[in-house]
Amino acid sequence: MTAKLSIVVPCYNEQEAIPLFYPAVEKVVSKMPLETEYWFINDGSADDTLNEMRKLHATDPQRVHYVSFSRNFGKEAGLYAGLEAATGDYVVVMDADLQDPPEYLPEMYKYITSGEYDCVGMRRTDRKGEAKFKSFLSDQFYNVINRISDTKIVSGARDYRMMTRQMVDAVLSMKEYNRFSKGIFNWVGFKTKYLPYKNVERVAGTTDWSTWKLFKYAIDGITDFSEAPLALATWIGGVTAFIAVVGLIVVIVRYFVDPGSSTVGWASLVCIMLFLGGVQLLCLGIVGRYIGRIYMQVKKRPIYIVKEKK
Repeated sequence: MTAKLSIVVPCYNEQEAIPLFYPAVEKVVSKMPLETEYWFINDGSADDTLNEMRKLHATDPQRVHYVSFSRNFGKEAGLYAGLEAATGDYVVVMDADLQDPPEYLPEMYKYITSGEYDCVGMRRTDRKGEAKFKSFLSDQFYNVINRISDTKIVSGARDYRMMTRQMVDAVLSMKEYNRFSKGIFNWVGFKTKYLPYKNVERVAGTTDWSTWKLFKYAIDGITDFSEAPLALATWIGGVTAFIAVVGLIVVIVRYFVDPGSSTVGWASLVCIMLFLGGVQLLCLGIVGRYIGRIYMQVKKRPIYIVKEKK
C-alpha cells in the first residue's frame, strides 16, 4: 500500500504566494513514491487568500483541501488545525512563501523512512536578507531559552519538518491554548534529524512578523517552557529585602556611633521608594504573566473556529 504525505500550509495574507507555491511543490512531490494531500489553512486573511485556495481546490478537489478560520487566530492555531486535518502517514509543515525549499522533501522522506528518525526538520545556517537587529534578537532568544529551559530548541530551526503519524498524534495530544510549536516539537521527545540550508527569501508578498510580534512570540516561548522568570522574581525580591535589612542596620549603627549625623535628602528617599515600587511591579508582572496563561487555559476556549472547510 502506498504511503500518504499530508502537506500542511498555514497562510495569512498569502494571495501572491499560493499560486507559486503549489506548482513548485507539485513538481517535487509528483516524483516521489507517495500519495499526497494538501491542507491550506486560511488564518483570517484580509486579502484574496481564501479565493486562491478555492481555485486550487476546484482544480483538484480530491487532493487539495483548505480550512478557513472565522478570524485571525495566529500561526500556531493554523499549524494545529492543519495537523488535525491531515490524514497522511507522514505530515510536513511548510510556509506558503517558499522560504521552505520543496527540493528538500525527497531527502527528508529518505531519512524518515529509514526507521531511524521520527522527524526530519530544516535548520537555517544563516539569515541573509533579514534585518541585522532582528537576527541578533533571534540568536539571543535561542541562547536564553536553551539556558533556562529543559526543552532544548535548535538555533535556526524552522517549523518546516516532516513527521511520522505517531509524532503528529503526540503533538495533537497537547491541548494547551497558548502554543509554542518549536518547543512542543522538541518536548514530545521523538528522535529528530536537522538538515542545514541557507536562508531563502520570500517569493512574493511581505512578512507579517514584525520585530515586536517576534518579541512577544519569544516571551510566549520562554513562559511556556521555563519557570526561570518566576525564580528570577523570587531572587529579585530576596536580594532587595536583604539590601533593605543591611541598610537598616547601617542606619541604626550610625545613630549610636554618631548621634549627630542623620541621613537627609528627600530626593534619595523618593528614588529608593520608586526603585522598590518598580521591583514589586516587575515581580507582580512576571507572576501575572503565568497566571494569565492559566486563566486562558482553564476557560477552555477553542484554539480556532472554522468558518469554511473543503
